[in-house]
This record gives sequence, structure tokens and C-alpha cells, in this order.
Amino acid sequence: MVAVTQYNREGESRSILISFVQSIQERDIVTYEHSRRVATYAQRLARYLGWSRREAYDLALAALVHDLGKTWIANDILNKSEALSDDERRTMERHPVIGARILIGCDVHPFYVETVLHHHEAWDGRGYPNGLHGEEIPLGARILTVADVYDALTSQRPYKVAFSDDAARERLLRGAATTFDPTIVRAFLHLLDTYPNFTLPQSVCALPQSTRASQQFPFLTDF
Repeated sequence: MVAVTQYNREGESRSILISFVQSIQERDIVTYEHSRRVATYAQRLARYLGWSRREAYDLALAALVHDLGKTWIANDILNKSEALSDDERRTMERHPVIGARILIGCDVHPFYVETVLHHHEAWDGRGYPNGLHGEEIPLGARILTVADVYDALTSQRPYKVAFSDDAARERLLRGAATTFDPTIVRAFLHLLDTYPNFTLPQSVCALPQSTRASQQFPFLTDF
């Protein structure tokens, strides 16, 4: 990954991202709560894979805004209580590009942009928006994809019931080497097996009004 700490506007980038996190919380608490859990899983997974604390935190910040583009999707699609039509799904699938364009417009570090843009790419090249294949997909996005899908599977939604942990694990295993980087799937499942408190509750967690990173996102901590 390109080290965010080498970017001369790193503090400004993080401040912009924090502002977007607050806007996501105000716009759609369900998306915010999902992003909060995904950020924690992605951070912990990155640390397990050898990333530094700073690198893992930057990935968590990207995860917190990975669905930023959904805030620009109409409510009748975003909150639909039944399966989306083909046209609606195509609209929903624009959200990584929308989010990336917003971040580019704010001149944030490219690491955040590429992680948001590519978190729906697939290991076998059948994902979107660019159909990247295997290691063409940035590593941060590959980590985020596994965390994102696991939480989406295990979350209750108006259009679906939550998967059990066992069923979600099975889905990840089936998708290894097709949808997901198999190495990352193995690492994620190891963390699930090793740490009983790895998963987070679905309950709402208010965002503190602090400017200090350690207080701003207290849920982003190592085990």
C-alpha cells in the first residue's frame, strides 16, 4: 500500500473523512452502523496480516466511508424492503464510483480513494466497477471486501434475515478464490475462531464529538 503517513496532507485527509463519517451517520444510521462494524473487522484483520497500527487505522477510516456513495442514492432504492430490480441494482452498484469521485473532489489521499472504489471487485475478475482480477485489486480493498460481506450477511435487513455465523462462514469459504482472496478469507476465519469477542453487536453506537482520533472512534482498537 502507499503509506498515507508519507502524504503531506494526511491530517487534512483524515479530517475530511471524519466529516463524511458524521454525515453518513446523520443520513443513514443503518449504513453508519454497518460501516462501523466493517471498519473494526478490517482494522483487526489488517493488523493480523502484519500491517502497522497506522496503516490499519487508515484502512479503518476508508472502511468507515466505503459506502459514502450510497448517501447519494435515492431513499426508495436505498431503503427498499424487497429485492431490487435490475435497473435499481445497476444504480446501487454505482455507489463505489460515486464515493470515490466525492473523495477525489476533496483531494484526499489516493489510498482511501482506491479502497472505496474497488471494494466490490472480485478475485475472479467478475466484480465491479472495473473488473479487476486477483492481485490487481488493491490489498486494502480485498481486506475490506471480506469484512464487508461478512457483516452484510450477518446483519438483519428489511429485505433479508441475518445469516447465522456458521452460514456466513460457509458463504465466505464458497467464495474463496472466486469472489474473495483466499488468503484473506483464511485469516478472517482464523480470527473468528480465535477471538470469541471478534464480532460486534448490531446496536447503535453514537459518534463522539471529539477531534482526537483515539476518542473519535473508540471502537477502532486492537484486541
